[in-house]
Amino acid sequence: MENKNILRYLDPGDFEKIKEFSKDKETPMLVINLNKIEKKFDELKKHLSYAKIYYAVKANPNNEVIKVLADRGSNFDIATVFELNQLLELGITADRMSYGNTIKKEKDIAYAYEKGVRLFATDSESDLSKIARQAPNSKVFFRILCDGSGADWPLSRKFGAHLDVIFNLAIKAKKMGLEPYGLSFHVGSQQRDIGQWDNAIAQCKYMFDSLSEADIDLKMINIGGGFPSDYLQPSNSIEVYAKEVTRFLAEDFGDNFPEIIVEPGRSITGEAGVIVTEAVLISQKSIANHYSWLYLDIGKFGGLIETLDEAIKYPIYTESSAVLGFEENEDNLKEYIIAGPTCDSMDILYEDNKYKLDKDLKEGDRIYILTTGAYTSSYSAICFNGIPPLKTYTVRF
Repeated sequence: MENKNILRYLDPGDFEKIKEFSKDKETPMLVINLNKIEKKFDELKKHLSYAKIYYAVKANPNNEVIKVLADRGSNFDIATVFELNQLLELGITADRMSYGNTIKKEKDIAYAYEKGVRLFATDSESDLSKIARQAPNSKVFFRILCDGSGADWPLSRKFGAHLDVIFNLAIKAKKMGLEPYGLSFHVGSQQRDIGQWDNAIAQCKYMFDSLSEADIDLKMINIGGGFPSDYLQPSNSIEVYAKEVTRFLAEDFGDNFPEIIVEPGRSITGEAGVIVTEAVLISQKSIANHYSWLYLDIGKFGGLIETLDEAIKYPIYTESSAVLGFEENEDNLKEYIIAGPTCDSMDILYEDNKYKLDKDLKEGDRIYILTTGAYTSSYSAICFNGIPPLKTYTVRF
C-alpha cells in the first residue's frame, strides 16, 4: 500500500518540528498539535453554524484538548460518569453536557442528575425507566438504529432501536414525567457515504410527524458524528459534508430546522495527532517470501485497535519516505507486513494491505504514523505485557 505525498497530511515544517520535539523522548508517543484542534473546530462551526457542537470526549480525552475546545465554546458528549467527573474537575458545567451513552447504570444516572446533567440519550424501555426514576423532568432523546453502511468503522446493531420502538418510548417518556425532546442517530465512524445522513434525517422527519399526531412535539435532532479524518483513502471535506447535510435537513424540514446537535470526535482530533514509534524488529519468515515483517513498539493494544480487520489505514512514514519525491522512486521502497510488539497473534496491523516503506529501514529507526489523534490514547490498553499506556504530549505549531 503506497502512502500519498506527505504534503497531503502534514506540512514539512511541522514534520521537522515533531521530529525535533520527540527526538530525545521514549517511543511510542502521541503528539497532538492543539492549533489543529482549534482549526478543525472552527471549520466545523463555520460550515454548520446552526448546530450545537457536543465534542465526543471518548475520541481524545486529553485535558489540554478538552480545555481548548471548552474555551472555544464547545459542549460535550459524555459516555460515563468518569468523563463527567473529568469535565467537572476542569470547570466545565453540567449544562454543557449530554449523557449520550444508551447503556447506563441506574446509580450513574442518579449521579449525573445530581451533578446537573439534564439531557440523556436512550433506546430501551429499561433505560428509560431508570432515567424516569433517577432524573425526573429531564430531557430525553431517542436513538434510531442505523446499520453503518459505508463507514470504515461501523457501529453495528449495538445502539439504537427501530422506529416502532422509538415511537412507544416517546409516548412512555411523556407519561413518566420526562420531556421527549428529540431524536439521535449515528451513521458510523469515518462515514464516506454522505447519503447515509439523508436516510437517517428522513426517518427523523417521519418520527417528528408521527409523534406530533400523538401530541408530542419533538424539538431536536442529534445527527451524531461520523465526519471523517484524512487517512490513506481520500474523503470529502467537512465543507462538502456540511453542505449536503444542510440540504437534507432543508428538504425534510424546510426553513424551520429543529435544534441540531452534532457530536464530532474523529473529525476534530484525528488529523492533529502523530504517533512516533520505533522499528523493533525486521525479519522474514522464509527465504522464498519476499515480504519483510516490520515489528513496531506500538500495536493494537497500545492504541491502534482501529487497525482491526485493517479498517482504518493510517498514513505511515519513515524519516526518509517523508522527504518529498522519495516515494516516487520505486527503487527506494519495499513492501512490509506491519505488526505490534506484544505476544498476541492478533497484534498484526497490516498484513493483507502491505505498506511500501524505505527498503533500507533499520531496527531502531523512527516511524511516524499520521492522523492518529482520535481513538488511539483512549483505546490504549493498560499494561498488557506490562507495556504502559500510550504517552500523549500536546504542542502548538
